[in-house]
Amino acid sequence: MIKFETAYFSKFNFTEEQITQFLNNALKDLEIAKENNRPEVKFGYSYFAFIKGGIALLAKVGKVKIRSIPGHHVKIIEKMKEILKDETVEIIGNAMRSKRNEDFYGGGVLISEKESIDYNLFVEKVFVTIKEALK
Repeated sequence: MIKFETAYFSKFNFTEEQITQFLNNALKDLEIAKENNRPEVKFGYSYFAFIKGGIALLAKVGKVKIRSIPGHHVKIIEKMKEILKDETVEIIGNAMRSKRNEDFYGGGVLISEKESIDYNLFVEKVFVTIKEALK
């Protein structure tokens, strides 16, 4: 059984409509990432989609909503790994989070075209398993 720490999560019974809305929002970001050739945009929207997909997953499977406090992305990624039973979700997800934070708070970071494509493909792969878990 997955433990949801009350500092980061609160119990909530989402409707199917709300969960679908979360998922559709994430898929919209994934589509933006896929269509855009600028590495920074592709990477940024891939990361947004990844986190939003995690929020949809937590809403459906964990019946929890995330509290927006420092460290909450780490917890989303950690719980995604546990639910999907996939270590790479945490490893690559945290690599993306670190790169995003360095870019956001550290004055910028270079995202290569190859990195942006690789991260986007990873997130697309994760979404296959997220969609399965949401059925």
